[in-house]
Amino acid sequence: MALKAEAQAATAAHISQDAPRVSIVMPAYNEEAVIGRVLDELQDAGYHELIVVDDGSLDNTRQVAEAHGARVVRHPYNIGNGAAVKSGIRAATGDIIVLMDADGQHSPQDIPRLLAHIGDYDMVVGARTGSSQASFQRSLANRVFNAYASYIVGRPIPDLTSGFRVVKAPILKHFVYLLPNGYSYPSTITISMFRSGYRVRYEPIVSPPRVGVSKVRPLRDGLRFLLTITRLGTMFTPLKVFLPVSLAFLTVGIGYGAYLLIFWSRFSNMAVLLIIVGVLVFLVGLIAEQIALLRMAYTSMPD
Repeated sequence: MALKAEAQAATAAHISQDAPRVSIVMPAYNEEAVIGRVLDELQDAGYHELIVVDDGSLDNTRQVAEAHGARVVRHPYNIGNGAAVKSGIRAATGDIIVLMDADGQHSPQDIPRLLAHIGDYDMVVGARTGSSQASFQRSLANRVFNAYASYIVGRPIPDLTSGFRVVKAPILKHFVYLLPNGYSYPSTITISMFRSGYRVRYEPIVSPPRVGVSKVRPLRDGLRFLLTITRLGTMFTPLKVFLPVSLAFLTVGIGYGAYLLIFWSRFSNMAVLLIIVGVLVFLVGLIAEQIALLRMAYTSMPD
């Protein structure tokens, strides 16, 4: 029995040593009211490291995070949520990186459920269900973003803007240069992963209400989300952006020209201009598609 117990202990130690190291990265800005509770829950789980990026907070976020055992990376002034995430990714030393918010919207209890799938997938995203707290306007905007991004990547995306995700560290570090400094970094990671052929899974979660007021500005940040999705679309699949624009110009030009010929027995310079613009947009999209394919072929990707 003693030998069996020793063998089991040795096996457990071997598994523990071979288990991937998990780094938790949390961007934080004025979150002193809740970050201590979140860190206490994470400390109990025994992860490799807890990194809090204090993005120029005006309160005691840094002091509270340090008091609860986190490694704090501090920005001297507020740069942006995405910039804080990038700093945390660069500082992480684990094999797997968990990105989560410090405002209590992401439950540490959901992390093991996401980590359970990381062997078969390169990124696992906590997808908020319909029961999660969100205003009607924000829910509607998220549906628009999800539909647009799904069209770009050719796969259904149930939650594009979720900041709660588990990613293999080498892959995430490879894409860090693409991430913007604002709140649209989740969409950038998602589209980059899908278009680069990595395996992505969405795991349903319930997001509790945050503590305090959201720092997302719907109009400004919503436009940035749309611009980011369009920018990534032109980077990875340009024809999906250029082709609809080209078809719109061609349809209007041909339709207008046909109307004039049939009912007025004449043609218009405007119809010719619309048709020419449609053709030029298509050709530009075709060239951009070839450039995107060449870039993907010559860009080294981590295994």
